[in-house]
Amino acid sequence: MSPLMQTYARLDLGFARGQGSWLYDDKGDAYLDGLSGIAVNTLGHAHPRFVKDIAEQAATLIHTSNLYQIPLQTQLAQRLVSLSGMTNAFFCNSGLEANEAALKLARLHGHNKGFSRPEVIVFNNSFHGRSIATLSATANPKVHKGFEPLVEGFTHLPLNDLGAIERTLREKQQVSAIFLESIQGEGGIRPADIPFLKGLRAIADQHDVLLMLDEVQCGIGRTGRWFAHQWADVTPDVMPLAKGLGSGVPIGAVVAHGKAASLFTPGSHGTTFGGNPLAMRAGLSTIAIIEDESLLENATARGQQIRVALEKAFEGEPAISDIRGQGLMIGIELDRPCAEIVKLALAARLLINVTADRVVRLLPPLTLNAQEASELVNRLIPVIKGFLEKPGS
Repeated sequence: MSPLMQTYARLDLGFARGQGSWLYDDKGDAYLDGLSGIAVNTLGHAHPRFVKDIAEQAATLIHTSNLYQIPLQTQLAQRLVSLSGMTNAFFCNSGLEANEAALKLARLHGHNKGFSRPEVIVFNNSFHGRSIATLSATANPKVHKGFEPLVEGFTHLPLNDLGAIERTLREKQQVSAIFLESIQGEGGIRPADIPFLKGLRAIADQHDVLLMLDEVQCGIGRTGRWFAHQWADVTPDVMPLAKGLGSGVPIGAVVAHGKAASLFTPGSHGTTFGGNPLAMRAGLSTIAIIEDESLLENATARGQQIRVALEKAFEGEPAISDIRGQGLMIGIELDRPCAEIVKLALAARLLINVTADRVVRLLPPLTLNAQEASELVNRLIPVIKGFLEKPGS
C-alpha cells in the first residue's frame, strides 16, 4: 500500500527536471507542458532569473512570522494595488485560503450591515476550493459528496444571467456578496461575459453588496491582462489570487478595495506561513519578469495563435462544440466525455488536462514561444482527431 493518501488518481509518470516549457522524466524523455502545473508555473520551469531571485532569498531569510514587519510583503502588496487599482492586500498560502478569506470578508460585511445570516450569491459550474466552506460555495455535487452537511448561506445561480441576480436580491434581504470566477477554470473555461461583469458591478453598488472576483486561476497575466476582469474594465471589491503569482512557490493573496479594504482588523484573520519573505520574493520576481519580458503581450499572441490553429483544424467538425478562452487559458469542448484524451496526449509527449468531463484545458506557461505553440497544436490536433475516430468514443 502506498504511504500516500489516495486523493489523486495520478498518472504513472513523474518528472526529474524542467526547462522552459518542457518537462523531462527520469529517462530523459521530453514532454511539452501545456498545463504548467494547473496555471501555476507562469514562467515555465527553471527560469534563470526567477531561480536566482528565490535562491538568493532562501539564503537570506525564508520565514519570520507576521508578528514582525516583513518589508517584502509591503512591496508585493504595493505592486498588486498598483496593477489592480485596488487598496490593500492580505497574503496567505493558496487559492483555497484566499477564497476562505474572501468569504470571511463577505460575512463581516453582512454582519456590519446588521444581517444575522449573511448570504453569498455563487454560480453554477464554479470551483472555489475543497475546504468545507469553499466546497459549499462550489456548485459541483461531486465535490460535495461525502462532506455534508454543507455550510449554509450560499445561493447558486446561472452564470451570465443578470435577471437571476436581480430576482434573488429582491427575494433575499441578507445577501452580502456576489462571488464568482472571472473565467471558470475547473468548470470548463467558461468566461463571465463582459456585459455581465459590468452589470454585476452596477448591481453590487446599487445594493451595497461586495463584488468578489476569484482570479486564482485566470489572474496574473494568463489572459493577456494582469487580471481577467480588466477586459471588462471593472474593479472588484475583493479579488483572491494564488497559483501563477508565485511561479511554483506556494502563495495566495486577497486584494481588497473600497468598503472591503477596512473590514479585517487585528485578530479577525491571520496565517502562520502566509506572506513569508520567500513567497513574497517569488511574487515580486514573477511580476517583474512578466513586465520585463512582455509576457502579457506574449500570452495574447500565443493564445490567438493556438486558437486560430485549432479553429482551422476543427472547422466543420460537429464533435467540437466550442473553442473558447482568453490568452493562454483555452478550452476545447467536445460533445462527449473525453478524459481518455489526457493519456493519448501523454503518449504524444504532451501534458494537458480534461475538466468538466468534456473540455480539454490548455494552460501553458506565459513564456511559451511561437515555435512551442505550433508544436503544441501539432501534437494535440492528431490526438483529438484520433480520439474522435476511435470506435465507441
